[in-house]
Amino acid sequence: MTIENLTTIEALENFIQGNQAVAFTVLGDKHERYLFIQKTLIKFRYFTLSKPDKGVLNRYIRKVTGYSRQQLTRLIKQYKEVGSIKWHPCRTNGFSTTYDKKDIKLLVEMDARHEDICGHAIKKLCERAVNKFEQREYQTLAKISVSHLYNLRKSNGYRKQRRVFTKTQARQVAIGERRKPQPNGQPGYIRIDTVHQGDLDKKKGVYHINAVDEVTQFEVVCSVEQISERYLIPVLTQMLAAFPFVLKGFHSDNGSEYINKHVCKLLKKLHIELTKSRSRHSNDNALAESKNASIVRKQFGYQHIAQKWAPLMNEFNLKYLYPYINYHRPCFFPEITTDSKGKQGKKYPYKNMMTPYEKLKSLADAKTYLKPDIHFEILDEQVMEMTDNACAELLQKERNKLFNQIFEQNKRA
Repeated sequence: MTIENLTTIEALENFIQGNQAVAFTVLGDKHERYLFIQKTLIKFRYFTLSKPDKGVLNRYIRKVTGYSRQQLTRLIKQYKEVGSIKWHPCRTNGFSTTYDKKDIKLLVEMDARHEDICGHAIKKLCERAVNKFEQREYQTLAKISVSHLYNLRKSNGYRKQRRVFTKTQARQVAIGERRKPQPNGQPGYIRIDTVHQGDLDKKKGVYHINAVDEVTQFEVVCSVEQISERYLIPVLTQMLAAFPFVLKGFHSDNGSEYINKHVCKLLKKLHIELTKSRSRHSNDNALAESKNASIVRKQFGYQHIAQKWAPLMNEFNLKYLYPYINYHRPCFFPEITTDSKGKQGKKYPYKNMMTPYEKLKSLADAKTYLKPDIHFEILDEQVMEMTDNACAELLQKERNKLFNQIFEQNKRA
């Protein structure tokens, strides 16, 4: 598409926002650029436009010509007072340059013909033009260095003659450090992941947020309607408060639900370090992935559950699922061995099987890791309120009651 096809203010606005890929050439001569501005003002009847439309037209002209807002204001004022825009050249002597306007114009034409290939290839083409085809006009460009060729591409003289605009490109988000956490046997370094409860008729289901401590396997599962900051931040605050020990690390994959400024602000306020998984390192978040299967999917399955049930499911998670998986459900804990080559191996002996709460108590100086208002005496009373079997039976009973309420109402609907 060319700029001549842009005939409406709406088309200009789409072009400015980068929704259209447009390649165009604007000649470097100031007379022609001034003439382009004058024709554009006449074409769109500038002085009859509303103030917002004038702003769109101003941004369009600035983007195409490369002029500043102040310079364009002066030119429009000149057009208003005189009826035309003319250039009056400066009479002072300037410094001599190695690469003049002719060379830049040749470079512009070369880039346009070969569709912006790399600088090394352009230099080679200029050398071939001189040595093989005896085109002497390229003699100066044939001696240019590749790095300075890129400098010429960034110069005002080049940009005033040629620009290429493409659609908006994705960019890397510089939030969180890309590395594997190193807890060194201390609790408080959690792994977090999202589990989606299926789609139905192009409608999303409930999202489960699953957070697991790496050392103790202490786990908190919460449910939200959507993974936008409106729903996620309150639930994350609730989740982080549910862990009995002080949190020091927060590790996730590269999903935008966690790698964003809102979550970063929350973690920074709580002095929690944010890290994210590395590329081609699938084990960085393997603990959370395994708990997704053994806990979340085992409890809730794969069937679609509508988003409106998220508050009720979240209440079930914190009231019944949380005490069962942390105080009454045993887990395997690995013994890590390192061979002579530095390769690590893991074994899961039966003697190391215990609940996450027992693992927390077994750590050296375990009391120092707890939050200030939490003590083991209080937690022990919660554990002894019911047996493991009684807690499991209560969990199943409440889960059946929850599912009956959800699916019976769905059948009536």
